[in-house]
Amino acid sequence: MISADDFKQAFRLHPSGVALITADPGDPVAFTASSVSAVSADPPLLMFSVSALSSSALSLRLADTVVVHLLAADNLDLAILGAHRGADRFADTTRWRRLPTGEPVFNDVHTWLRARILHRIDAGGSTVFVGTAIESASGSGEPDDGLVYRNRTWHRLAPDSVVRVPELAGSQSA
Repeated sequence: MISADDFKQAFRLHPSGVALITADPGDPVAFTASSVSAVSADPPLLMFSVSALSSSALSLRLADTVVVHLLAADNLDLAILGAHRGADRFADTTRWRRLPTGEPVFNDVHTWLRARILHRIDAGGSTVFVGTAIESASGSGEPDDGLVYRNRTWHRLAPDSVVRVPELAGSQSA
């Protein structure tokens, strides 16, 4: 088995998309996550994990639903807000609103998904949450450049960062 430090170093070098996850099981909570992943399109399942040391961990364990905000590079301020321990993430009431179902949703995010939590799985020092997407909203057009986290640094995925794939001999385009 590899050491915890070697494991963390390996994943530090693996780029991840960035999301802000909110919930309100009594008091609103928000945190930044780089662990969000699509699991299945039919049914629409997603997953994310949260450390047991996170200030949001207990509230998330009590929540029935969450809102997963998929962040673009122009949402870096939200990513930083959700990542700072002890920050009052809901102090600026002009930046967010409540959905009719009660969950907090931040404005100016191109895409968000509301999910009902189906499973909570204890895994080491974290909890893995699996949810089914029950509502979503996307702005018009394409979102701005994507926001990625790698090696403790924020990165922008821009059109000039696209890697061209060489056409392989004998391959056919779909």
